[in-house]
Amino acid sequence: MDFKNGKELLALCHENDMRISDIMLRREITESEVSREDVVSRMQVSLDIMKKAAVSSIEEPRKSMGGLIGGEAKKAYESACRICGPVLSDAIAYAMSVLEVNATMGLIVAAPTAGSSGVIPGVLMALSKHEHISDDELIKGLFNASAVGYLFMRNASVAGAEGGCQAEVGAASAMAASAITEMLGGTPDMCLNSASFAISNILGMVCDPIAGLVEAPCQSRNAIGVSNAFTSAQLSMAGIRHHVPFDEMVDCMMEVGRSLPKELRETALGGCACTPTGCDLSCKIFG
Repeated sequence: MDFKNGKELLALCHENDMRISDIMLRREITESEVSREDVVSRMQVSLDIMKKAAVSSIEEPRKSMGGLIGGEAKKAYESACRICGPVLSDAIAYAMSVLEVNATMGLIVAAPTAGSSGVIPGVLMALSKHEHISDDELIKGLFNASAVGYLFMRNASVAGAEGGCQAEVGAASAMAASAITEMLGGTPDMCLNSASFAISNILGMVCDPIAGLVEAPCQSRNAIGVSNAFTSAQLSMAGIRHHVPFDEMVDCMMEVGRSLPKELRETALGGCACTPTGCDLSCKIFG
């Protein structure tokens, strides 16, 4: 059940009449040499951590280590302005909460990284609340997302230092888009198609953390990540095809990442971090 790229993954799905989550679960059982129950139990632990992080900072806001964020998730969740509708509005707030938990040394799941850790929990918790999706289906969504994340790790990168924020939030939103698609009844082909949309939608996004901290603009980019995931899934499930296959989009993302100057790859030497205000905030934090 192993696969090296999206093409091989889809072939396994078609040959065995399985969903992406089924293939990934089989792969994990084989690779880890433990029972199905043990593999699912481990994923349940990750889901439980995500659930807690998604609401923790909404229920009890805390200021981040650098002082750049803290309380935004609660404001987003309680805002009377719900332009995005209930599902996306809550997903945004949940994603922002996870970033606040991370920035206050709390427990999160780096899926795929700490800087992009809010996207998948934000999506899953919003769908659980509004679409009444069970934990069993959420766990299947996580296995689906894991398959996509595995392909990013194998064939490209999820590190902002290598590929910019497109490799972090971009990968996270591609993982989430694929998971949404499967959980709402989409085919494996639709899943990877939605992941292609997600990558291309924020292709080239730079990584420019103010003061070098995973706080700002990371938090708001996680909010963009959940928006991107839902948009990409909706396009795919409407039967709209992305012109570039998933594997080619992964390669494209990595090529774009290598083209970014070092100042825009997590060094805090460019972008938002290098604006006059960004420099002033860095000085205030570090003296």
